[in-house]
Amino acid sequence: MDIISSRIANLSPSLTLKVTNRAKAMKANGEEIYGLAGGEPEMDTPELIKQAAIEALNNGQTKYTPTAGMMPLREAIAEKLLKENGLHYEPSQIIVSCGAKHSCFNAINALVDEGDEVIIPAPYWVSYPEMVRMVGGKPVFVETKPENSWKLTVEQFEEAMTPRTKMLIINTPTNPTGAVYTEEELRALGELAASEDILILSDEIYEHLVYGNAKHVSMGALSDEIYNLTVTINGFSKGYSMTGWRLGYLAAPTPIAKAVQLIQDHTTSNVCSFAQYGALAALKGDQSFITDMREEYDMRRQYVYGRLKKIPNIKVVEPQGAFYFLVDTSELGLTSLNLCDKLLERYKVAAIPGIAFGNDKSLRLSYCTTLDVLKEGLDRFEDFCRAH
Repeated sequence: MDIISSRIANLSPSLTLKVTNRAKAMKANGEEIYGLAGGEPEMDTPELIKQAAIEALNNGQTKYTPTAGMMPLREAIAEKLLKENGLHYEPSQIIVSCGAKHSCFNAINALVDEGDEVIIPAPYWVSYPEMVRMVGGKPVFVETKPENSWKLTVEQFEEAMTPRTKMLIINTPTNPTGAVYTEEELRALGELAASEDILILSDEIYEHLVYGNAKHVSMGALSDEIYNLTVTINGFSKGYSMTGWRLGYLAAPTPIAKAVQLIQDHTTSNVCSFAQYGALAALKGDQSFITDMREEYDMRRQYVYGRLKKIPNIKVVEPQGAFYFLVDTSELGLTSLNLCDKLLERYKVAAIPGIAFGNDKSLRLSYCTTLDVLKEGLDRFEDFCRAH
C-alpha cells in the first residue's frame, strides 16, 4: 500500500531550497562559498520593526488574533494598497498569511478545482506549478522569449486558453527573470482574461524593487472588470527584509477573501501575533529603508549586468526589477543541474539551475549579497564559462 497520497508523491522538490541548503551545509563545514543563489535581502530587518515586535512581546501580545489578521494591520494594508497601488479594498477583503507563498497557495486552493487549467508564463517561480498540482489543477506553461524581455504576450495567452482555463498567474516584477510588465501589457492581458472570466493571481511581492524607468503597476487597479477577477498577493519579506518573519497577505473580492479565511480557519489560523505588530510598524514607519535598499540593489544590478555582458558563451537580458539575472547558458552545452553542480563543487559558486524555473538552458544568479561576494563569485563564474 502506498503511504503517501499520489498528489503529494508526484510533487517536485524545491530546487531553490535544495541548492541554498547544500551551499549552507558546505559553508558550515568550513568551505568558502560564494552564494549567488539567494532569494532574500542580506540586510537586517529595520530596527523600528524589530522593536515593535519586542514591545508587543513585552506587553503580552502573545495570544490568538483573528484568523485574517488583527484589524489595525489589515486597515494599514488597505491604506497602503489604496495610496501606493490604486487598489480599493476593505479590511474584510484582506487576509494576512504566513508569507506571500502561503497566500498564493491559499488562493489557488480556494479557486482551482480538479482538472482546471492554470496558465503560467515560463520561466516561472518554482512553486506555482506544484501548488496547482497539489489541488488537482493542471499547470499550462507558456514559454516566454528573451526578445520579449521574458514577458507573456496577449497572443500567447490567447493561444494557450481553453474552455478549462480557470486562472492566469502573473508575477511582476518577476522571479527569476526580473521582468517588469508595463501598464499597457497588463491591461491587454487583463482585458482578455476578463472577456473570458478567467481569474488572475497577481503576485507583486517584488513591487518595491524596480529600477530605471520601470514602474510597478497593480493588475487589479486597471479596471473594475479586472479588479473583480484579480487576487493581489504581496508581503513584507522582500521590501522590508523580513523573510524569516513569514508575513504575507492577499487582497481579493469578498467571496474569495471569505473562502481563503475559511481555509486558514481550519489550517494555520492566525499569523504569529507579535510579528503582526512588526508588520504594522513597517507600514506606518519611516519608508526610507525601501528607497535605500532599492538604490543599493540598482547599483549592484548595473555592476552585475556590466560583468555578465563581457563573459563569453552566455547571454543575458537586462532585468528591470527584483534582484535576479536569468543567464542563458545554452552555448555551454550542459544541463542546468550539471552546470550548477560543477559550478558549486569546483568553483564554490552557488547558483540556481534554470530547470527549477522551467528553462533547462539557463541559471539564475542573485545579486542580493555584498559587492565583495559578487565580484569574487562573478570572477569564478567567468573562469568557469571560459573553461567550457
